[in-house]
Amino acid sequence: MSAIGKLALEDGGVYTGVSFGAEGEVFGEVCFNTSMVGYLEIITDPTYRNQIVVMTYPHIGSYGINEEDMQSSRVQAAGLVVREYSRMYSNYRAQYSLQEFLVRHGTVAIQGIDTRALTRRLRSAGTMKAVLSTVDLDDQSLVEKARAWPGLLGRDLTQEVMCRTPFCWNDSSEATTASATTVKSPLVRLAPPDKPSGQPAHVVCLDFGIKKSIARGLADAGCRVTIVPGTASAREILELHPDGIVLSNGPGDPKAVTYAPKTIRQLLGKRPILGVGLGHQLLALACGAETLKLKFGHHGSNYPVINVSTNRVEITIQNHGFSVDPDSLPDCLEVTHVNLNDQSVEGLRHRDIPAFGVQFHPTASLGPGSSPNVFQTFRSMIV
Repeated sequence: MSAIGKLALEDGGVYTGVSFGAEGEVFGEVCFNTSMVGYLEIITDPTYRNQIVVMTYPHIGSYGINEEDMQSSRVQAAGLVVREYSRMYSNYRAQYSLQEFLVRHGTVAIQGIDTRALTRRLRSAGTMKAVLSTVDLDDQSLVEKARAWPGLLGRDLTQEVMCRTPFCWNDSSEATTASATTVKSPLVRLAPPDKPSGQPAHVVCLDFGIKKSIARGLADAGCRVTIVPGTASAREILELHPDGIVLSNGPGDPKAVTYAPKTIRQLLGKRPILGVGLGHQLLALACGAETLKLKFGHHGSNYPVINVSTNRVEITIQNHGFSVDPDSLPDCLEVTHVNLNDQSVEGLRHRDIPAFGVQFHPTASLGPGSSPNVFQTFRSMIV
């Protein structure tokens, strides 16, 4: 018989379900994701560090697990909550079940709760601190634990997921981190296409918790990618002789990553810069803007964003609980993309130097209505 599991929120709400992952107890900020597919990419994305993910789509696990789709070499989410776990899976790429994957990675997960009601609660009250447990089933005890957890505000989580030493991302290295001390494992990738001079553009990417797809997109756009820790100094970065610089996605509160804006300011104007997700927020901070915490964040693959310059709507993948404050923008920054759901800032561009950022996560392969290739735009800025 499967064990009972409980999700307790700081506001006193408790949801009881059935465990289908590892046994244990984990803490995190609970957030909901509206994607219908991509559960493996979601829970292995370092941006989900210290978050308990609730999938709004009711049936999860039906196509199993293919490790090639992992965005890092381990589960990064603190835990997983679903309405119904599919014990049967069917896909020609599947290697094994989602349940087996969660157990292998020691990830606590429960099914059988009303995720629709939970999502409505989070939309009304906002994202909350929570505990997910299969060992402590006392409601009051769990609620007190959730309230005592420190939360994400003011915490620099990037150093838990960034690499420790620089490395080149190519046919024999992996551009993604499992933890601060994990050694990279081999990842098969085709060599990037050459630029007209015969050499690919060299891009140095500051790793604040980079997803595999970010490095892949840069390589597919014709770049040779070097990954460095997000703590690298401007001097160390420029000594690598980059043609362009990328600020990666990552978890947590951008204001807590206090060292990054100083480094970015020293790099502005030296090379073209692209910021993605957290990197976009850090670029804004470096230019004098401020960031704020969203009520319940943006987590999903179906967020409509309008491109201000083209007046076209783009469908984007998003995963962030913080955003750039539109009322704090300095004169040097202009808004390029706006979220149509809540009018939040989704893209910025520097008016005087080649630097821009997007809050959403770029996609290298386009579908109907999806966002144009940000990596190609960045590549075109590199001489």
